Amino acid sequence: MMVETNNIQRWFRMALLLSLIFFGACSDTAESVSFRRGLKTTPAAVKLNKYEDQVVIENGIVSLNLSNPEGYIIGLYYDGTQNILNQKNEEFDRGYLDVVWNEAGKPGIFERINGADFSVIEASDTVVEVSFLKTWKASMQGSSVPINIDLRYILRSGDSGFYSYAVFTRPPGLPAVTVYQIRIVYKLDEDRFHYMAISDTRQRKMPTAEDRKTGKVLSYPEAVLLTHATDPQIRGEVDDKYQYSTENKDNSVHGWIAEDDSAPVGFWVITPSNEFRNAGPVKQELTSHVGPTSLSMFTSTHYAGKKVIIAFDEGETYEKVFGPTFVYLNSAPSKTQFKSLWSDAVEQLSNEERKWPYDFIGSKDFIPPSQRGKVSGKLQVKDGGGTAQPAKSSYVGLALPGDAGSWQIESKGYQFWTQTDKDGSFSITNIVPGKYALYAWVPGFIGDYKYSINVGITPGDNINLGSLVYKPPRNGPTLWEIGIPDRSAAEFFVADYYPELVNKLYLKDSKNGFRQYGLWERYTDLYPTKDLIFTVGVSDYHKDWFYAQVTRSTKTSKFMPTTWLIQFQLENIIKGGNYTLQLALASATNSKLEVRFNKPNSNPPDFATERLIGDDNAIARHGIHGLHELYSVGVDSNQLVRGKNTIYLTQSNAKTPFEGIMYDYIRLESPTTKK
Repeated sequence: MMVETNNIQRWFRMALLLSLIFFGACSDTAESVSFRRGLKTTPAAVKLNKYEDQVVIENGIVSLNLSNPEGYIIGLYYDGTQNILNQKNEEFDRGYLDVVWNEAGKPGIFERINGADFSVIEASDTVVEVSFLKTWKASMQGSSVPINIDLRYILRSGDSGFYSYAVFTRPPGLPAVTVYQIRIVYKLDEDRFHYMAISDTRQRKMPTAEDRKTGKVLSYPEAVLLTHATDPQIRGEVDDKYQYSTENKDNSVHGWIAEDDSAPVGFWVITPSNEFRNAGPVKQELTSHVGPTSLSMFTSTHYAGKKVIIAFDEGETYEKVFGPTFVYLNSAPSKTQFKSLWSDAVEQLSNEERKWPYDFIGSKDFIPPSQRGKVSGKLQVKDGGGTAQPAKSSYVGLALPGDAGSWQIESKGYQFWTQTDKDGSFSITNIVPGKYALYAWVPGFIGDYKYSINVGITPGDNINLGSLVYKPPRNGPTLWEIGIPDRSAAEFFVADYYPELVNKLYLKDSKNGFRQYGLWERYTDLYPTKDLIFTVGVSDYHKDWFYAQVTRSTKTSKFMPTTWLIQFQLENIIKGGNYTLQLALASATNSKLEVRFNKPNSNPPDFATERLIGDDNAIARHGIHGLHELYSVGVDSNQLVRGKNTIYLTQSNAKTPFEGIMYDYIRLESPTTKK
């Protein structure tokens, strides 16, 4: 029945398209690539067909086949073509929602969420919304995450795609649990989809899953050298899904193109809002990767570690909507135009962003536009005794109340972020009602801002906070500085890639050059026996400060701690004064940071982290930053000397290649002198 219906639709559309061409309606390329957007005909009605083990929703453009009552996406058809999803996989392994979780003291569990109760939320000619509900019962303890999960799908008339979202609810009485990851996974037809695009510059023909299976695993399973790739242009490259990560703020559209089809088809995951994602706008996250696979990531510990888990106490209640996101399908009339599908997907993203928050969502837990609020104001920054200046291009956001900077490890609630304009003005719109703290950080200045009182949002609020002034941490004038305080190590020296371990996508993309595999090993190449020495006033941090303080590998395959030296001159010492070393970190992984002033062997060190810090794993995962940390280290004047001084920075934990620190910014401040 599905095949017959699709054949009729396909022939009908072909006739319609030919008639449009005859009358000149499809004369330009933009309309021919996505001609549905330009049609003036009445869209077909949405149809819902329920079977014993399947639910089929179709609108004349898209057909969505869902398992009943589990809610797995087992079929996705566009314009009557064959299933876009990988039919070689089991039905539960094509499109699904999954959660990674564990109970205290027990191993982690990967769980595909399968519903037990199917229901129709709305069914009309213009929209169909269906629900697949998993209700937790005591008999499920230890086998299913103790959260009620309502998985929803929406198909509307005239839409070239479908919406999906999930409502997570914990009523009173549920046991404690820790959640590590929530996502929706799409696994596409591996025989058709070979071209991946995640940004204007990050696009390429990808290796196949079989290429990875026949390749050589490198330092960890995700990284594979493609020794036997079927395509000789790809053979010899490295593939690693973490090479395709991006920050939440940029993770809005990505997907695949079946570029070898006579009429290429595009599959795109569009995320119109980041409000339901965790850890703020600059958290890095996965997108699409070899499979072909596309991900709609809601929460994870990637590039952040266990600090960003969602931990529920016994009996703790909860309610949150993850999504909706939009799966968009498009097509081009010929192979030569397949890349235009990306541009069309970007245009569709803009359309979805303009419609956000959607007004057609059936769940009462999704807050419609009329019930949301707005917060505005103007942020200035006053560094030391200087004049306040506009905090331009700053990040300002609302998240659950906590300490300054806690937004970067916050995963339970919603977050709403924006950037200030050139005069520091900001406007945060479409805020879900609730109690928030207002946070900010200003590129070019260290530290985190938090507004002095919490901000309560009620439906329809329009709150203007007026002028806000951020005073960054500072104890005295700057003597010298290394780097730029922007929460990234991107300004430092990223070494050349290994030619035998290259990903060709980044050969001409210097901005993303840090994503090449194995760059951490370049440190040993550059400093085989002695560590980095940086001389203030002589060295250039763009060239002379390695992007990560990693361990040094030895010929016996062991690893050594490293100690970096900062040498600088002081003409005068202010006796009895307190100097300050500001150490801003962009990332840390299982690291022990020790700081010594002029005495390399002093024990204990003048400063040390109390424990191993960080588990964001950004070094191994080709990230140029993870979680941000700031340490203000007091320096007594008797620890410094007139003339040459040396600061020793030691990362003393050395068990693997991946322990290490990425510095964001380092500054030495002198004591404040009275005039």
